[in-house]
Amino acid sequence: MKQLRVQVADVSRHLHAAGWCANHDGNVTVRDGNRFIATPTATSKRLIAEKDLIELDAKGHVTGSGKVFGEIGLHLAVYERRPDVGAVVHAHPPYATAIAASRNNPIERPFIAEAVVSLGPVIPKLPYAPPGDPAKAALAPWCELVDAVILGNHGVIAWGKDCETALLRLELVEHLAKIAVAAAALGGIEPLPDSAIQALLAARAKANIGRAADRAVETAAQLLGRPLEGKPVVACAPAPHSNVPTIYHNALTPHDGKPNNLADVVREEIVRALRRP
Repeated sequence: MKQLRVQVADVSRHLHAAGWCANHDGNVTVRDGNRFIATPTATSKRLIAEKDLIELDAKGHVTGSGKVFGEIGLHLAVYERRPDVGAVVHAHPPYATAIAASRNNPIERPFIAEAVVSLGPVIPKLPYAPPGDPAKAALAPWCELVDAVILGNHGVIAWGKDCETALLRLELVEHLAKIAVAAAALGGIEPLPDSAIQALLAARAKANIGRAADRAVETAAQLLGRPLEGKPVVACAPAPHSNVPTIYHNALTPHDGKPNNLADVVREEIVRALRRP
């Protein structure tokens, strides 16, 4: 228990020192059996010491003194769905939060090989959801699929087996965001080719870094909105009988999880035109 408290306090102060939270922003939790250790509400992460941390029961209720932060539901959503997760870290790192507050997500598909292995093929950006149950419901479907999420108009939340892993994942999201912002002046990010993704996901699945990673190959098509096998067809529609995979327009739609398949629309128009007398 003492070592876990040391870790939470250290990560909290690191978040402030890195410039990833201001005022009372950010929160950190770790799981200790059926209990949790958490940062308290209304306290700068700069000031967090071991004695300031609070303890929660399995439902997130405080045991003893202190008051829990309002975003505890986001942490519990992860813990409820990921028994392999031991820590959750949330902060507002500037570059990633700029993406959270913008209309685009240039890091949705990681563009560095190491990032695919560490985070998977997608870093989703969720639409804004009010604090409480709506925010928890928006995050819940992603907990089994990924290890870090950009929260729309909010910040970043990441999780892992321990504080260090969760912190490193949040750090990597911010690193990618910073690169993407710099690359915008050079014409934007060039994504990794599809031919590279499959091998990287296989490496992720073998890395023993958590349940989402273990299932990386299995869930790739679900996350990307299309299968990776075969050669994708871009900006055209296959023949009506063809099973050639296609790249979708706006493939990832977190609201309902269904891809917007542009190829099907174009295909229907071609078939309709051919049938006209």
